[in-house]
Amino acid sequence: MSSLNHCIKFELDIKDENIVFKDYFYKMVQMKKHKIYEAELIQPACPYCGSLALLHNGHLVTNIRYLTANASHPATIRLAKQRVRCRDCSRWSMAQSELASKYCSISNASKLKILSALTEDRSMTSIARENNVSINTVQRVLGNCSHRFIDSYEYLPAHLAFDEFKGVDRQLHFICLDGDNHQVVQILRTRYKKTLLKYFGRFSPQARANFRTVTMDLNFYYQDIVRACFPNAQIVIDCFHMIQMLTRSFNSLRVKVMKTFDKRSRQYQLLKSPWKLYLKKFDELEKVHPRYNWHYKDCLTPALL
Repeated sequence: MSSLNHCIKFELDIKDENIVFKDYFYKMVQMKKHKIYEAELIQPACPYCGSLALLHNGHLVTNIRYLTANASHPATIRLAKQRVRCRDCSRWSMAQSELASKYCSISNASKLKILSALTEDRSMTSIARENNVSINTVQRVLGNCSHRFIDSYEYLPAHLAFDEFKGVDRQLHFICLDGDNHQVVQILRTRYKKTLLKYFGRFSPQARANFRTVTMDLNFYYQDIVRACFPNAQIVIDCFHMIQMLTRSFNSLRVKVMKTFDKRSRQYQLLKSPWKLYLKKFDELEKVHPRYNWHYKDCLTPALL
């Protein structure tokens, strides 16, 4: 028995001396082959007074899901926890182990594996399937560790960049980046003015006073937020959005003028077909080697168009 116990502990990497493995076997559960390990969790002393004079009163059997190398064969530890009564202090207690938290049927090792998988670019469905747990379990594991990542409201980078992106359920979310190293500072569920004012209002006045520049698009209420929260900050409009606005305005004007001509006219075709050429610099256009253009039935260079 001792040899079997040590072999199983070595295989499962369990170091708790109070757990004694007695047997292992395969069992079909819900049309899936499970690997079952039977073990007993011993209570060596009273957790209240430390007395060794204990009166044993049965076991509480708990099925704990454990790590497995093969997701198609889930591993379960059928752990029988001793229920004891102390003869000295007359208090009842149940044997506990670091294998799993109290009242929990998911091993701590499985939770650590789930947390490690959450750092990768993977879906929660894939992580849940690999660890033989539900998606809700993966979400709970992530939620239980969120308190360890408390935001500090005493520091802000000197340069920030604001933008939005389309995320969950096709909703637009707010993202804030460090302008120097492009690291993500914060992601908010919504990009509403009320939400952003509430978030940046939590920072200390000193942190907001040290803020220097913010790079943004032409979203008008971003400018209101910067003026309200960062008195010393300068607003920098991103060149990409400026060029994008000019391009859209130019194309809108081109289409407006184009629609004033008949669709069969040469002017209409000149404004419609080579629209990409109008967005290029004139110095970059070919001026020497003409090519036949079937729209205009003539040999023309892009510069002549």
